[in-house]
Amino acid sequence: MSETTSGFRTFLKRKNIVFSAKRYGIDALSAMAQGLFASLLIGTIVSTLGEQLGIEFLVTMGTYAKSVSGPAMAIAIGYALQAPQLVLFSLITVGWAANELGGAGGPLAVLIISIFAAEFGKAVSKETKVDILVTPFVTIFVGVVLSVWWAPAIGTAASAFGQLIMWATELQPFFMGILVSVIVGIALTLPISSAAICAALGLTGLAGGAAVAGCCGQMVGFAVMSFRENRWGGLVSQGLGTSMLQMGNIVRNPRIWIPPILASAITGPIATCIFKLEMNGAAISSGMGTCGLVGQIGVYTGWVTDIQAGTKAAITAMDWAGLILVCFVLPAILTWIFGEIFRKVGWIQKDDLLLDRED
Repeated sequence: MSETTSGFRTFLKRKNIVFSAKRYGIDALSAMAQGLFASLLIGTIVSTLGEQLGIEFLVTMGTYAKSVSGPAMAIAIGYALQAPQLVLFSLITVGWAANELGGAGGPLAVLIISIFAAEFGKAVSKETKVDILVTPFVTIFVGVVLSVWWAPAIGTAASAFGQLIMWATELQPFFMGILVSVIVGIALTLPISSAAICAALGLTGLAGGAAVAGCCGQMVGFAVMSFRENRWGGLVSQGLGTSMLQMGNIVRNPRIWIPPILASAITGPIATCIFKLEMNGAAISSGMGTCGLVGQIGVYTGWVTDIQAGTKAAITAMDWAGLILVCFVLPAILTWIFGEIFRKVGWIQKDDLLLDRED
């Protein structure tokens, strides 16, 4: 190893710059979803609530929250990358620029560009006597230049891929219903962010409905299937929290993952073919499932938006039946049945689904 290479690695270590799939593909992506949740998603929910209740202040509040989604995502990403304060605060400008120039694919542009800007900012942080000038300048300069250079193309590519998925789902609702439901559901349980993926691709419409079905299959499925081990605490933490809690048990016995995946494969096409369940709210809601009932609230806000736009006459009993069956009833019943079969054949043993394990 050359002295130059060794010195460079020492510099990166000192600056806490780690080139890894985990840091960029898991930590940063998950943080981006939280930033998006704390701005665009909560803003959409509050605005809708204000419109339904006739409270203008809530509408205004939601509008303000939605308007800062780019900066919120960028700051969250910088926090996940353990950026110093000056870098973190400078990412506000970067997030705004990347999100604006990225258009419909803005979240993906924010993710990629904020990572570059944050790492460059970290590299120069506290390296000069005029750090108060150098660090913000470098962070913002790199971020804005890349936003102008890359963001439109990244946004267009992400949007086009999302449109392709949605077009394919409209064309082949049965097969794409299975595919989207299973893939997004698996992503929800893995230590990555299904919400961020859906947001980055702008996944809405029928494909968004399939994504909601897949996420609910995992969350409600694991909550119900593991009820005998985890009781009410586990039901709430997985059903309204996240099925990611089962990741350690999945590593120990991957077979426990099959029942909720099978449930997602069934509820996905039911959502797309029978109930025509669409997610026309914020795209991030497509990847949230029953987490805080965000997926269901997203579907509802989509109904309201469609009614206001004149593309939907009213919310029907069939709409509510589809939402309840696809999101709650069917995942619970199907996963429980598959789980009982797996227990009888010995594929799932006692305590395989226990969350509070000592080993």
